[in-house]
Amino acid sequence: MPVEYILLQTVAVPLVVAPVVLLLGRKLGRNVGWVAFASLLYTTLLLAYLASSLFNGGASVTESYAWVPVSGLVFGFLGDNLSIPVALTMNIIVTATSVYSMGYMKHRLEAMYGEERKGQYSLYFLNFMLLDAGLIGISLSTNLLELYMFLELMLIPSAFMMALFGYVNRERVAIMYFLWNHLGAFIFLAGIVLVYTATGSFQISALSTIPLGTVAYWAVGLILVGWLIKMAVFGVHMWLPYAHAEHPTSFAPIMATIVAVGNYVVVRLLVEGMPAAFLPFSFPLMVIALITMVFGGAMTMVQNDVKYVYAWSTISQNAYSLLGIGSLTLLGVSGGVFYFLNHIIGKTILFCVAGILVSQVGTRDIRKMGGLASKMPLTAALALIGTMVISAVPPTGGFQAEWILFEGVFARGTTGGIEWNFVVAIGGLAATILTVAYTFWPMRRIFFGPLRAELQDVREAPLIMILPIFFLAVLAIAIGIYPDLLFRSLYHFASGIGLGVR
Repeated sequence: MPVEYILLQTVAVPLVVAPVVLLLGRKLGRNVGWVAFASLLYTTLLLAYLASSLFNGGASVTESYAWVPVSGLVFGFLGDNLSIPVALTMNIIVTATSVYSMGYMKHRLEAMYGEERKGQYSLYFLNFMLLDAGLIGISLSTNLLELYMFLELMLIPSAFMMALFGYVNRERVAIMYFLWNHLGAFIFLAGIVLVYTATGSFQISALSTIPLGTVAYWAVGLILVGWLIKMAVFGVHMWLPYAHAEHPTSFAPIMATIVAVGNYVVVRLLVEGMPAAFLPFSFPLMVIALITMVFGGAMTMVQNDVKYVYAWSTISQNAYSLLGIGSLTLLGVSGGVFYFLNHIIGKTILFCVAGILVSQVGTRDIRKMGGLASKMPLTAALALIGTMVISAVPPTGGFQAEWILFEGVFARGTTGGIEWNFVVAIGGLAATILTVAYTFWPMRRIFFGPLRAELQDVREAPLIMILPIFFLAVLAIAIGIYPDLLFRSLYHFASGIGLGVR
């Protein structure tokens, strides 16, 4: 039996629950997280229902609602083979993190105030729910102006998260984060306005009607640059390491997802909507992606702060998806999106492990750790699985995604005798060696070797922090064993937009 307003519900429920958790937080304290979890679990089940239908050959779902009837503006949602896997994966991450947050924020509030202040949970979960609505809204939007509004809905709560619950320089970093991301959003908005002047419409479907020429190239350039700033590619990456290091660690998985969702937007707006105008930008995008992969990886190798390790690696890892998307091949584009989904799962596991280390060990300095696997075997096992996902080791989904992505990248490099494409493909493959180094090296330094004397009293994290990560670890392995869980839909989408080269 079809569920009415199913796409609207996935966005509206978090928005409706947000003020509820604000009101209940003072009374329930951290237990208000269960209210957030219940609502997020409901929307996850709705998205899983749609994903199952698409997996079995069902049709896409569209919904349209009057917005400004006088001007003819409507807002709508599209659930297809691209948007539903993305929305479902992101919602699973937010749902799991809502449970993890209850354990982590108890530690964070005690560290900030010397006591667990119940009222602070209200503010935390209020912003938490708004962020989920923003993420899902971006993935389902059919209107450029609507997409921009959901983008701003993510920006403001995430800045508040940093300013309210971050670390030493949280206010300064929150302002820096807001300014950089608002700059990206402003450039994106300029691209939206240009599209409207050319088409008279804000509908994403109108992108394909822009004649190939100067306006189309400018629109692609503005949209792309705006999102590359928000994705922290090399040259405009400066804000991300500080933002990732200063925000509360329970928010880190959401932050990594916010950064990575730009891959989806590039595919939806440019690869699907304006492929001919995007083509001249594809090779430069691959080059900047390769530079970002190497630079981010090199910077990761020299970090000693566990949060900075995973922050810099986010810059490097996110660029893998851009490399595949820039190839404009069937497997490159579908593999690039597939890689980004596996990346945010693996990075969520690792950032949650970082939060456990902060709360249980009391330090972020890797030089003060070592041998912790004997004291925290469950955390060590989860860290290993997260590391395997990020470094593309089977049987995790990261391996499948990277294999598919590079098959598409090499298809671009070996088609038509374009030598520089092949050079970039070889460079991207070589960069994977650096990835293995910067992921397994911290793992060894933190969890293996002799146990330091001052760590004898360290204990395993509470189950409320372990179990959500365990679920994501199982999911990562399940995707690795049966990648069609996500990849089948993505491949069908890419096949349907005319990407002819394997």
